[in-house]
Amino acid sequence: MKPASRRAWLFDLDNTLHDASHAAFGMLDLAMNDYIARELAVEPHEADRLRFHYWRRYGATLLGLERHHGIRAAHFLEHTHRLPGLEERLRGNVRDRVALGQLPGRKFVLTNAPAAYARRVLGALGLAGCFEAVISIEDMRMFGALRPKPDARMLRMILARLKLPPARTVLVEDTLGHQRAARAVGLATVWMQRYLRSNAHGPEVGARLHRRPAYVCARISSLQSLRAVRLHV
Repeated sequence: MKPASRRAWLFDLDNTLHDASHAAFGMLDLAMNDYIARELAVEPHEADRLRFHYWRRYGATLLGLERHHGIRAAHFLEHTHRLPGLEERLRGNVRDRVALGQLPGRKFVLTNAPAAYARRVLGALGLAGCFEAVISIEDMRMFGALRPKPDARMLRMILARLKLPPARTVLVEDTLGHQRAARAVGLATVWMQRYLRSNAHGPEVGARLHRRPAYVCARISSLQSLRAVRLHV
């Protein structure tokens, strides 16, 4: 067996496997604002402020709503991720499907999005059959608390559950904060930069894409280049 075939790959979903900035993020922001305004009985500008504040503070708006307002995760996720017309906005291509099919090793999706949304996106992109499983935010609860990326405890739990040794596992991800946590746990990290220039949502806005932080093992701009990446795993 070739060493590469013993690797395991954890792929982020939004802005890694597809252009979520184009397809989903605008609709998600509006849906979350509407939900917060309705459930907390606040004005639209305050709902927008809370959404962004909790996202910056906790890494996910949902965590702040759970901790400070008693919002139930399942209710929030179901109401904010309905996104009518999502499939028509998704941009997939056959080259991505071929590249994933030719990539040796086990492959999983690891996303802070809900499972139903992830399945819709993967199905519309034609990528559902490329992955062994989807690990979604519903799978990231520990001792009653949600611990989505970049929580190191959750990463260790997922690796143990899937029986993946950290030293043989690679995270492919657009968000640097998530990669920093993964590298600290012992994973190799690949920074997907394909959609960053069009993403006005993440902390990587304005990042110098030609620079590689010490915790990033490699940078790519397409899935097709993954097989050529040199990783010491």
